[in-house]
This record gives sequence, C-alpha cells and structure tokens, in this order.
Amino acid sequence: MKRNMIFIGPPGAGKGSQAKTLAKEFDIPHISTGDMFRMHLKNETKLGLMAKEYTDLGLLVPDTVTNQIVRDRFLEEDIKKGFILDGYPRNLFQAEYLTNLLKELNLNLDIVININASDNEIIERITGRRICPVCGSIYHIKNNPPKNPGICDNDGAKLIQRKDDMKETVIKRLAVYKQETEPLIEYYKNKGLLINVDGNGQIDDISKEIISIVA
Repeated sequence: MKRNMIFIGPPGAGKGSQAKTLAKEFDIPHISTGDMFRMHLKNETKLGLMAKEYTDLGLLVPDTVTNQIVRDRFLEEDIKKGFILDGYPRNLFQAEYLTNLLKELNLNLDIVININASDNEIIERITGRRICPVCGSIYHIKNNPPKNPGICDNDGAKLIQRKDDMKETVIKRLAVYKQETEPLIEYYKNKGLLINVDGNGQIDDISKEIISIVA
C-alpha cells in the first residue's frame, strides 16, 4: 500500500475531507497545515508567534516559516507509519523544500492525488456553506440544508456565511490556486507520482476510488 501521500486540488475540491477519510481508513496521520498553524498559535510557540505576526496583518505566512512548521511535524514518531499531507506544498518552492526534507529523513513519497473539480462546482459548494456562530455546525443550502432555512438545527441560532465563503473571495482563491499551486501538477507528473481523481461526484464514491488506487 502507498502510505506516504500528498493531496492537492483547488479550494473546495474536497481534498481535506478525503484526506481525513483515508487517514482514518489506514490509521496514518493527516497533516494539515491549517491544523498545524492553529496548534502553534494555541501553544504560543516561537513559530506560532512568527506566523501570527503575518496573519494579524492579513498577510500570507512566509514559505520559510511554513516549511519549518512542516519540518518540525515530520520529526515526530508517528510519521514512520505514513502520512497524508493536505494543504502543503502550496507552491514550487515548498515542493522543492519537501523533496529535500524527505530525502534528508530517508522517506519516500509514494503518490500525489490531484482532486479535480470544475470552477462552477467549487463556487456552488463553497458559497452554499452556512455556519452556526454558536455551535460551529456546518450546513449547505443545497447538499445539507437545516430543517428550517437559515436556522441551526441544534440551537436555533441564525446561520451565517463566512467572508471566506462569499463568491468574490472564492473567485480570488481560485485565481491564487491557479497561479501558485497548479504548477505542482506538472512538477509531480514529471516525477511519475501524480494520479488525477474526479472530485465532482459524491464524497463516498470518490473515497472508494482513492482507496482502491492507494491500497
């Protein structure tokens, strides 16, 4: 089985959900840069405080800080079981860093799963999200609507749409992805590691396809 994996794809393609499913299926760590940033911020580590300086200004965390956070995670013992990277690398500089890091740690990268989804599908998925500001429950106006429109099933709070989920923001995120992250497709294709998966279908069907590929 291929145990050392990267999941890439545009925002909203479902790579995070699929990464969590496979991590549970094969009992290997799911490494999300978002989760790592939150952990470092919560614990007020040196790297977390460095990252906070940029996020507080609405700026992207520099690659050098992100790379160091990933490096620290890869020094932990559970990595020996395998890993699924989600949200990293985001650009070619990070990809080169990861290639050298894995070589240094004597680890192989087995496969890169590229989950594709059309822009229209992504925009519909993300802009349809609604969040409960009280309990944090996530709904979708089409795929997972609340019993009463705009109202949380759990506590009756009025659901909100996050700024990140608004159409203008989604379009900007897609443009950034195409400029910075799409080149990774060619990078890993040239290494013979890339497998494309259609992310436009049902979540369970996509999970079954990816499991059959990596098993």
